[in-house]
Amino acid sequence: MFIASRFKVIMAAGIVIFSPPVFAQNLESFYKATQLQLRVGSSPGGGYDAVARTVGGHIGRHIPGNPSVVIQHVPGAGSLVLANQIANTAPRDGSVIGLVQNGMLVAPLLMRGQAKFAMGGLTLIGSPAPETQIVIVSRASSAKSINDILTKEIIIGASAPGTGIHDMSLAMNSLLGTKFKIVSGYKGTSDIDIAIERGEVEGYGAQGWGSVRARNQAQLKSGDLRILAQYGTTKHPELLDVPLFDLPTNIIDRQAVLLMWARPAIGRPFIAPLGLPADRREALRQAFADTMKDPAFLAEAMKVGVEVNPQSGAELDAIVDELAGTSAEAVQRLQKILSQ
Repeated sequence: MFIASRFKVIMAAGIVIFSPPVFAQNLESFYKATQLQLRVGSSPGGGYDAVARTVGGHIGRHIPGNPSVVIQHVPGAGSLVLANQIANTAPRDGSVIGLVQNGMLVAPLLMRGQAKFAMGGLTLIGSPAPETQIVIVSRASSAKSINDILTKEIIIGASAPGTGIHDMSLAMNSLLGTKFKIVSGYKGTSDIDIAIERGEVEGYGAQGWGSVRARNQAQLKSGDLRILAQYGTTKHPELLDVPLFDLPTNIIDRQAVLLMWARPAIGRPFIAPLGLPADRREALRQAFADTMKDPAFLAEAMKVGVEVNPQSGAELDAIVDELAGTSAEAVQRLQKILSQ
């Protein structure tokens, strides 16, 4: 929690000198003298890296004082290392923001003891777009349809627990009856892509369509990669011919599945610590919103395949508030599954 800075009193030669409050600078003065650090909770080369670099290349122009933006990668535990860092040790002055995987906003529910912050314990700045996760396999895979996903073992690559790539695949095995054999431990999507090319794994049990669209257009066009199914209750407008999974009939399993599917609805959230000065929090949120409408940003986003259908920080707050009300039984069901 932010604690307002106090005047420091220094006694020297009988003179009392008062230093001004740390946050007394106006927005423009602060950011003109400050380099904005954008920390990314994954390795370079993947979809999150593309989003960070695209947003980071433009957002500084929309912040009073036009700070330069430097990107730092803080991979580990599916962005949990970075989420904990942002929540607990990052400066609370508006100089540091983060980009984490969507599972981090519900980590306090599902990763208790590991997530060192509460639901709602982060400042949410915005997300470029909700994310649709898909099942995608190589040409060499024996799986050719959504039915095959439910009847055949498919070897899929994954990173760490806490990532959508890992957790969605693991949860769907228990809740929907998919047959994914998960090979985890890859640093990021670029490493999994290489593993697919080498034939070490057949594909992804869950991968964001925006990330695939940004990285794998050539393989999709050639048929080297094939999309078999998508998660969610409605189809992505670009994937109308890709089938959806049916929801479970058991009410607890259904709630657990919907909780998992809500995570991609968060998209790729930009975050900051709680306790920012109110004007800097609003400046960051407004700068993100303005960036999402910036013609130069939109042109670059289209070029690199970053999907733009933005959600505001307030909209993300509402999603998190709703997820916080998930039934204890569904949360416990998911916790048990994800702890395997």
